[in-house]
Amino acid sequence: MAYQLSAVVADAELLREQTAELDHAFLGELRQDFALLPVTPQLVIELTGSLPDFATDDRSAARPFGLVLSTALVEVLTRWSQSGPVAYLEAEFGGGVGYQSAVVWLGGVLSWGPRFDDELDASREQWPINGALSRLGVEPGTWIDRFAELGLHLERNTDGWLAHGRRRLSADYWDELVEQWENQ
Repeated sequence: MAYQLSAVVADAELLREQTAELDHAFLGELRQDFALLPVTPQLVIELTGSLPDFATDDRSAARPFGLVLSTALVEVLTRWSQSGPVAYLEAEFGGGVGYQSAVVWLGGVLSWGPRFDDELDASREQWPINGALSRLGVEPGTWIDRFAELGLHLERNTDGWLAHGRRRLSADYWDELVEQWENQ
């Protein structure tokens, strides 16, 4: 089963404040008071006034993201980071092949990354998304890593997270369904 993600992750309240007036912002609630903002072409247009640009070559350390982070989009995320750390996360993989990329802004400046990995052969904590989540302040817990701890595994793609946000679901929604099913 394939996995695809293009999203901003930050403190839930920070994202609610920054996106309150946006028509194309739908926040997916995660655990530990974090939220995920699916990055769609419509959102990029709303944030920057320009169409998004997408890389045509393969991802690499030199070009870690499929979405080209335009100057205007970076300025928005940099401004948001004045209220707390903000990460842009991107992943695409299936059948053991793919990549993860992540970058973090804090205090109005780039603070970490961008990081890219298409091998994913290091320990899970060294993977780009887990590294970014650590810098956001995500605490390890009972799940296998910070990625799962927040609930980023619950939807398989950006469209799933968009629907998740539109329905105002929390990351605990799926756990509650499992619990109900087990109790029947």
